[in-house]
Amino acid sequence: MKKTSRRTGASRLRSRARPIGRRAAPQLPARDALVAFADVAERLGLRWYVFGAQAVNLHGFPRATADLDLTIDLAQIAPRALIAELDRAGFSARFADDEFIAATRVIPIVHRATKLPVDLVLAGPGLEQQFLDEVELQRIGNRRIPVLSAENLIVTKLLAARPKDLEDVRELVASRGSSLDHHRIGELLALLEQALGQSDLVPLYRRLRDEAARG
Repeated sequence: MKKTSRRTGASRLRSRARPIGRRAAPQLPARDALVAFADVAERLGLRWYVFGAQAVNLHGFPRATADLDLTIDLAQIAPRALIAELDRAGFSARFADDEFIAATRVIPIVHRATKLPVDLVLAGPGLEQQFLDEVELQRIGNRRIPVLSAENLIVTKLLAARPKDLEDVRELVASRGSSLDHHRIGELLALLEQALGQSDLVPLYRRLRDEAARG
């Protein structure tokens, strides 16, 4: 199962929440599932955001994907209570085993109307809490959908570092251009390097940024 990040205590950067314009509407199944989940999240007062391929899509680089990845902060709500609420809203649990959820911190569900698989990643302390504070808001229908910010999406893609993730970074840098806060991305990557005992994240980002600039 997917997770948004490796967990760290590097959460010292400023908080923000900014609206973004409509760039690339998600495909119909994802749109319907997002709106249905947003209704549940609003009713329960949950903080959450879209990450992964759908977030890349919403930031203007269309990428085909057959699922939907969301990070949620359950606060005081038990996973079983959330699953029950989601069931009433048209979602079914793909796995409802308590040990599986505790071990993976993922609640896999499916939106019954569209048959779209959805992975709900339970936010941990540190980086994911910071990301929750820094979402960008995308309007879909009459809902304001929280999306992982472009800067933070780039950071998660660099942490994953699969070929398709690195391609996503190139495309995001090329399409967002000067609107990206490159200094902030570098600052967060440096903090992560320190926390993870690595020294390759900042150089990797610089290389991909140069490649994007060359086209």
